[in-house]
Amino acid sequence: MKTIGFIDYYLSEWHADNYPTWIKEKTNGEYVVKYAYGHIEPPKELTDRVSNKEWAKTQGVELLDTMEEVIEKSDYLIVLSPDNSEMHYELSKLALESGKPVYIDKTFADSAAEAERIFAIAKKSGSPCFSSSALRFSDKLKDVVREDITTIIGTGNGNPAIYVIHQLEPIVMLMGYDIDKVMFLDNPETPSWVLHFADGRTATMAMFKGSPVSLKICHGSSEETIVVNDEFFLNLMGAIVEMFETGKQPIEHQETIKIMAIREVCVKAMDKPLTWFEVE
Repeated sequence: MKTIGFIDYYLSEWHADNYPTWIKEKTNGEYVVKYAYGHIEPPKELTDRVSNKEWAKTQGVELLDTMEEVIEKSDYLIVLSPDNSEMHYELSKLALESGKPVYIDKTFADSAAEAERIFAIAKKSGSPCFSSSALRFSDKLKDVVREDITTIIGTGNGNPAIYVIHQLEPIVMLMGYDIDKVMFLDNPETPSWVLHFADGRTATMAMFKGSPVSLKICHGSSEETIVVNDEFFLNLMGAIVEMFETGKQPIEHQETIKIMAIREVCVKAMDKPLTWFEVE
């Protein structure tokens, strides 16, 4: 049995609740989440959450007092905090310095500069690591012909600043990351962005309440619509475990840094709608 340690901002959250079961399922029990550390207790306003101790008891995971203990005892590490990406540098620094393989949950970082700082630690220690939206690993996106895509119209749901990653990452995967500017459209009911590529192509992303992630992909005179509702999370678990086993990172760090730069501008643009913001 190979052991995985969780490092989280607080442990009672949807990803930490589900990843242990999915990892067991994907690896037939060969990989097990054995240890965990929660940096804080869940905020009081999140009334549906339980304490770190209760979470660990329910999951059958050993709750440890420090990140250092989790890092020392675990074969592999997962840094979670999916809704508090501003904590990823602090929560991942020691893990990456260990040289052990580390998966860092979405959204990787709040800025391109911070993404570069995190990856610099991994490069120095030789720690294999990556971060991704789970939707990148959807089986429905594997066979999409990418070369002739002229535009993508995406829809999804959730907190725009957090969940925009689930549309942005598939769009970048399919169309490339040469996005040079972003505009936010001022509609409070459906927060939306236009992405402009250096070659003149565009893509749009919009948030609709309750909408699954859907991509209308235009190939010149033809189009296809893909609703991303398959077992992409299980596929992500497979990609994480493969990195643990091989040390090979499925996504180039430069692509992740660029995605964080685009997402950073998407969030910034929300404060000044109908204005183009350049992506560095």
